[in-house]
Amino acid sequence: MTRATARAERSGARAVVHAVVLGVSTGLLLLVAALAVVLIVVPKATGSMPLTVLTQSMEPTLPPGTLLVVRPTAVDDIEVGDVVTYQIVSGQPAVISHRVVSVSSASNGERTFVLKGDNNAEADPHPVSAAQIRGVVWYSIPELGVVNQLVNGSRTWLIPTVAGVLLAYGGVMIAIGTVTAARRRRSTAGHGRRATTGHGRSTTSGHGRRSAAHRGSGQAPV
Repeated sequence: MTRATARAERSGARAVVHAVVLGVSTGLLLLVAALAVVLIVVPKATGSMPLTVLTQSMEPTLPPGTLLVVRPTAVDDIEVGDVVTYQIVSGQPAVISHRVVSVSSASNGERTFVLKGDNNAEADPHPVSAAQIRGVVWYSIPELGVVNQLVNGSRTWLIPTVAGVLLAYGGVMIAIGTVTAARRRRSTAGHGRRATTGHGRSTTSGHGRRSAAHRGSGQAPV
């Protein structure tokens, strides 16, 4: 194996490794950005609330670990079949998300709701008042509830920080790739100039020697 071949193989291997690392870092960056949109940007922009399913009461529709994004909804717009998140005790933070199975209206116009978990045999024991309702489940994503707990627990800095690190890393990798490519182009150009110059010297020298020999032969006494 010649030195040129060995250098070409090393250069090719470095290019492959660089491409793989850059692709992985870019993919991670896009993943983190998507998580940030789903878990932070969309809920904050719409006034919604990200929650995590912790029990089996809504299986198989919403198994434990599912991410729920609950959007505030007017009580008059809530219908049978909607999955509603409500405070177990009015005014306290603990909530549960179950499906509306019936709606009742009192003579004063106040509405109450009977809810039931899809996996429960019976409805929840007490009707839910309008004051207890936090909103209707807007969308859900399986398995992202754990991420939601990590991010929206007390670590809202996590995804922006990771995204910033990955973005910086991707920028560094792009800069390194650009510098490496520029050096490779300069090296190739320099090698071409050296080869051209060497060939010119060889031709001139040979031609000069042949001219001198010819002149010497012509001037020799007879």
